[in-house]
Amino acid sequence: MPRRNARYIAEAFLPGTLLGSRYHYYYAKAKLGSDPLYPGVCAALGGTTAPLLDLGCGLGLLAHALHADGSRLRYFGVDNDARKIAAARRAAARSGLADAGFETLDLSRDLPPHRGSVAILDVLQFLDPERQLAVVDAMVGMLEPGAKLVIRTGLDDGSRRARITRTTDHLARLLGWMNAAPRHYPDADVLRARFDAAGLRSSFAPWSGNTPFNNWLIVATRD
Repeated sequence: MPRRNARYIAEAFLPGTLLGSRYHYYYAKAKLGSDPLYPGVCAALGGTTAPLLDLGCGLGLLAHALHADGSRLRYFGVDNDARKIAAARRAAARSGLADAGFETLDLSRDLPPHRGSVAILDVLQFLDPERQLAVVDAMVGMLEPGAKLVIRTGLDDGSRRARITRTTDHLARLLGWMNAAPRHYPDADVLRARFDAAGLRSSFAPWSGNTPFNNWLIVATRD
């Protein structure tokens, strides 16, 4: 994302007081300015009109990125971190994202009702294998004709990038940014077979950018 856009979005996360923490501001600015995730997801969702559910939304940066990209999709994000959801609500209100909503929800236990498109970005690895497949099947069932399922995840392919990704995810847990440790990285063939069985058209593309991580952008479409 252009630095000007990243900085503008990040300003919504500035504290309301002079002595407040600027951690979310600096995180949002760095994340949006360096990670190819958001331009990739915006491009994948281009042309769709279905409402979007963002599972594990964190600070809701995807809502801001879509808005900056000219998209006006109705957006709803859920995350199990109540602090991030509170920050997401404040930033969305400051930015005037009238069609964005946020709730606290633990994906390891529950999913919200939804019909439309679904995004789950850098989250699947924090679910147990059985729950991971259950969530994938549930997301597939949420898709309407023309809607898309967009996933970014590390894959369990034994590569050096995969080992770096696993180590970094554990470090994020130790530092307190994530409130869970990685449990299982999905297998590409398993996901592809799931999509094929449901009649979805899918694509898998490496999406690491200039990072050392084993990130993949997966898009499944119900025609």
